[in-house]
Amino acid sequence: MALTQVLRRVLGSTPISSAARAFSSAPSPIPATLFPGDGIGPEIAEAVKQVFQAAEVPIEWEEHYVGDQIDPRTQSFLTWESLESVRRNKVGLKGPMATPIGKGHRSLNLTLRKELNLYANVVRGVVESIKIITRQASLRVAEYAFHYAKTHGRERVSAIHKANIMQKTDGLFLKCCREVAEKYPEITYEEVVIDNCCMMLVKNPALFDVLVMPNLYGDIISDLCAGLIGGLGLTPSCNIGEGGIALAEAVHGSAPDIAGKNMANPTALLLSAVTMLRHLELNHKAERIQNAILTTIAEGKYRTADLGGSSSTTDFTKAICGHL
Repeated sequence: MALTQVLRRVLGSTPISSAARAFSSAPSPIPATLFPGDGIGPEIAEAVKQVFQAAEVPIEWEEHYVGDQIDPRTQSFLTWESLESVRRNKVGLKGPMATPIGKGHRSLNLTLRKELNLYANVVRGVVESIKIITRQASLRVAEYAFHYAKTHGRERVSAIHKANIMQKTDGLFLKCCREVAEKYPEITYEEVVIDNCCMMLVKNPALFDVLVMPNLYGDIISDLCAGLIGGLGLTPSCNIGEGGIALAEAVHGSAPDIAGKNMANPTALLLSAVTMLRHLELNHKAERIQNAILTTIAEGKYRTADLGGSSSTTDFTKAICGHL
């Protein structure tokens, strides 16, 4: 299957609702926080801004940069004002951020997830083994998975686990998933051990639709799936938190070895920005940008080095804008 066909299968599309049309025609710009990040971050963030401008997306960016001094209020290079921007706007986009090793401060990604109470960092627990699984967090992420499946026309939710070994922790997770599954009888529910899941994904990823799992397994499976579609340079991501906060991000690193060389592939951050637009129900804009990206890749005329080409970030971005 061609790369773009795989991406279309993974990304899917969302019908344009009446709410989305209302958003799309809204005259007032929607404020969103932008963390360009470091390394190649500023370059690929600039690509996102250019594509959004070409697509006439009604987003007004509030840019916040990683500082060079630790903010005592966050114990990180991220300032309190940066976090308040996301809390106020409810949506944001984050480029790659590198955490210097051995500097004695909190990880930038950890700061964002903890301070914004994003689901991946909920640590209040009632059952503890070698990790913590909570009923609250398990019910919440399961509810999101089933709701996502229902609203995006998906038919199956697979809970990935290791309950055969970690009976109490993963057992609690599965119990919560089963409770939520009862509320969605139209969605097929299954439970798959992570070992078998990895094998099935390599052999035939089309067997799955929506997967829900604890954070550790998510780290493993997301990289495996990224390999199936061409690598982390093509992989979008979005963190959902309490209070309606959504922080989209490129999950790849900051690639300091190619920073400033106009070589970086902005696709992952662009597609992450597309997930942000879908969260805002700007589905028409999201669909246009996604199609422009996939059309550019499919043509093969402009591709960055990681996609087998030799185009610059600038030329690749201009090609996408040209398809808009």
